[in-house]
Amino acid sequence: MDTATATATRPAPHASAGLDYDTIIIGAGLSGLYQLYRLRQQGQNVKVFEMGTGVGGTWYWNRYPGCRFDSESYSYGFSWSKEVLEEWDWTEHFAPQPETERYCNFVADKFDLKKDIQFSAKVKAAHYQDDSRSWKVTLTDGSEHTARWLVTAVGPLSAPVFPRIKGRDSYKGEAYHTGLWPKHEVTFEGKNVAVIGTGATGVQAITEIAKTAKTLTVFQRRPNWCKPLRNKQISKAEMDGIRQRYDEIFRKCQESATCFLHTPDMRKTFDVSPEEREAFWEHQYNEPGFSMWVGGFRDMMTNKAANDAVSEFVANKIRERVKDPKVAELLVPKEHGFGTRRVPQESGYYEVYNQDNVKLVSILENPIEEITEKGLRTAEQDYEFDMIVYATGFDAITGAFDRIDIRGAGGQTLKDKWSAGPKTFVGVLVEGFPNMFMLVGPHTALGNIPRSIEYAVEWVDDLIGHLSARGATYANPTPEAEEAWTEVVVKSNEGLLSSEVDSWMTGVNQNVEGKQTRIIARYSGTAPAFREYCDRVAANGYTEIATA
Repeated sequence: MDTATATATRPAPHASAGLDYDTIIIGAGLSGLYQLYRLRQQGQNVKVFEMGTGVGGTWYWNRYPGCRFDSESYSYGFSWSKEVLEEWDWTEHFAPQPETERYCNFVADKFDLKKDIQFSAKVKAAHYQDDSRSWKVTLTDGSEHTARWLVTAVGPLSAPVFPRIKGRDSYKGEAYHTGLWPKHEVTFEGKNVAVIGTGATGVQAITEIAKTAKTLTVFQRRPNWCKPLRNKQISKAEMDGIRQRYDEIFRKCQESATCFLHTPDMRKTFDVSPEEREAFWEHQYNEPGFSMWVGGFRDMMTNKAANDAVSEFVANKIRERVKDPKVAELLVPKEHGFGTRRVPQESGYYEVYNQDNVKLVSILENPIEEITEKGLRTAEQDYEFDMIVYATGFDAITGAFDRIDIRGAGGQTLKDKWSAGPKTFVGVLVEGFPNMFMLVGPHTALGNIPRSIEYAVEWVDDLIGHLSARGATYANPTPEAEEAWTEVVVKSNEGLLSSEVDSWMTGVNQNVEGKQTRIIARYSGTAPAFREYCDRVAANGYTEIATA
């Protein structure tokens, strides 16, 4: 075994001897599609296994009412194809799910990607084969497939979870999870509807369901800080102008800490007068998208007093918008500050609770004890519903990995390796799991996900090209490299108020057995610093990766 020491040119078209494919990719969302495109450019024989019946990943499964971007459409789409940028028109600043799903299909069809994708193909297991330095992937239909390289494009929010409430299977009415929404039309008109959950998904769905439901009862465990989305249509003339500014738009994304079109104000909260602070927050509250979350005063996420101040500003906005003071207070978060969890973007969410057909129930005060045949039972009363909507989110970041039996060298399971929290090398490789590359997995720079996807795909593509050109059939990060990067990730979370809060970003999920303890699940430094670290690894010839 040696260590990679020099950057190599791309290999000629080839196939891994005795194996079905050069690379298997799990998932046909944005990351899987782009990775397929890049590896095909190398001349690789690639197969993508996708458990859905179409491409899109997040934008295939999450078709619930109200689902849409919370980052600007034109900052979210792919930047790598000038043709796509020229040909595709976004119709809204924050595109709805159907439009984004069409976009994914547009890209897949333009580059003829679907011919290498097997749909309705759910991966059950992926086992590394020590003797052949390859991966054997087993589908739920029992079929087995082999490849030299394995790329996981499973997404950080792709493993839906239901609440741990007894009796769920006994319910006889309509029941849906927002992350598993059916393709057929679902109507709420004339129906008594329950929604369990008020995270980002719940906020979007509740706002739409309330428009037509006979009654809507919202069961909330803990409220989230929400900010107005301020969405609007994009005219043809405006889209033409956006198209002329794409270079500038993507440059801003590259330079910003989170890859969004918003950067922090470099002043500290208490460097300005109370009047200036109030005016600044008022302006941000009325700006579209994540401006107030990622564009606030630079000490908002590290200084408790500063965070308390902006939190009180937003709390007062909730109190102004909700007529019933008791309901308003239920909607004001008490156990976390503004921005310490991802901030849902809303379009009239708080006004929903002023409607006569909407009721809010706090399940902290009045816990759900059981799902019944006709509805559900809380500590205080029985409810009957025609429909229950579970907006209970995902087993985030590691959940999609946990649902596949992934075993590395010597049969070690990934779930066991990560039992105390993930360990990775630059969020892409895991020591002891050779030839496996993760896209947007644990310990990577999240934020505006497609910007993270593009960088991760290109880095993996360059690495696989480097390995193939050298004739290498084995790539495994050294324990020292994994430990060093994991320490970088740990340090990136130090001093952040968000690290002190239970959320999917800290690996806590009350609906998943064994995930009630905070872990370091993500890299919280800046995206430019992350890319600088990874670029340095590549420029030095990937010396942290043992190869053979």
